[in-house]
Amino acid sequence: MSKGNTTFGFELAPRPNRFGFYPIVLRITRDRKKKRVNTGLEVKKADWNQKAKNYKHFRSSHHNAEASNDILKDILAKYDGTYKELRKEGVASSENIIEKVKTGEVSESFLQYAKDRTQEIYDAGGVRNWKKYTGFCNKLETFLTRQKKKDLLFSEVTPAFLSKFDNFLHKLHNEREPEKLLHPNTIQVVLNIFKTIVNRAIEIDSKMKPEDNPFLKFKYKGVKTIKDKLDASELDAIMALDLEKGSLIWNCRNYFFFSFYCAGIRVGDFIQLRWCNITSEGRLQYQMGKNHKDRNLKLVPEALEILKHYYKEDAKPNEYIFPLLDMKPIWAKYISQEEKDTMPSDMKMDMFNTISAKTALINKELAKIGKMANIEKKVSFHISRHSFAKMAKEKGLDNLEVKALLAHTNISTTQKYMGEFDTQRDDAALNKVFVKEDEADKLLQQLQGVNPEVLKEVLERLTK
Repeated sequence: MSKGNTTFGFELAPRPNRFGFYPIVLRITRDRKKKRVNTGLEVKKADWNQKAKNYKHFRSSHHNAEASNDILKDILAKYDGTYKELRKEGVASSENIIEKVKTGEVSESFLQYAKDRTQEIYDAGGVRNWKKYTGFCNKLETFLTRQKKKDLLFSEVTPAFLSKFDNFLHKLHNEREPEKLLHPNTIQVVLNIFKTIVNRAIEIDSKMKPEDNPFLKFKYKGVKTIKDKLDASELDAIMALDLEKGSLIWNCRNYFFFSFYCAGIRVGDFIQLRWCNITSEGRLQYQMGKNHKDRNLKLVPEALEILKHYYKEDAKPNEYIFPLLDMKPIWAKYISQEEKDTMPSDMKMDMFNTISAKTALINKELAKIGKMANIEKKVSFHISRHSFAKMAKEKGLDNLEVKALLAHTNISTTQKYMGEFDTQRDDAALNKVFVKEDEADKLLQQLQGVNPEVLKEVLERLTK
């Protein structure tokens, strides 16, 4: 019986049981993929007609042919009815048809579970994660639409499904740069969110069995990228630019270098700095928004010099330092990170969007600065953090010291920053191994044209 792209039919199992009877199975074919379900019936091969019409497969030679054929029709009607019901809901997979017939219900919607989890994150004030989860749900729905599916059930979240979704993501275009495909590391973020939701469904809400976790078999990884960072000459080139004092681009250069001098303070924390974050001892104290870690940094003279441009005698402790935010929004009244954590979600979203817009403005001006300084790298606020890490490494700080200054939670994050300097380390090691030969080469170059007697004396010293 054909039902669109779904076909039902009965057939015998390949091998008989020890009594010579063949189990009868129902074959469900959907999208050319077959699933077989044991009907619980069995028959001698001589009493079975595979090519029979109207599902009268039991031959008259069978002692109970008529009743057995009626049972086959009842089984078929049950599966056919279930198929029609699930087709209306857009979840008529073979697995769901079988599950519905056997248990009277199908597994819950993974898609709805993911959406509910996304809303929970928003309600808890996790605006940044909410945007990531929303992006994941949107991509998943787009994929399902292209598969002509309205929903995704937990029972359908399999390694095979993940493989198809992964393939879809690799063909998806970047929303910000439509001429480009999604970066492999962006795909990794999407799949990480998928994995996190699956793990929560298993460990917290018991929506899936641990052994059904598709990520036990499906593996993926992004690609190693080299983070842009500026060297001393490039930093000097930016500093040397003749920019109009008080202009937007002049301010943005100050913002960049203040971050650099403060161990790469993140842009979201930087924009929200207030005068109360500066102590009378010349220190910067604040709590990081990303991981809620307390920071207490000495302000080096260069950072203090930048602050002089923005300090006013009548400045109040709760006023923002830099001319990026003002005290008009209601969320400006929430000063400490603890207070910000108590803000309603809609207020957090408004603040997040405002800070994101200011970040985009800063980065736009920094990109102009990069071009003016003839720097080929993409200059952004965050590159100040990478550039600080580079200088710290060049000054001889080890990874643990840099980790403390960058306030990384895990040393592995710092190692990703530092790992790109291994070439310099290897070069230095080679120089140590071959230092004698290098010195000899330099001496020989310097001795060209020297008096032969003097040269002979020096060569004798080198060979001792």
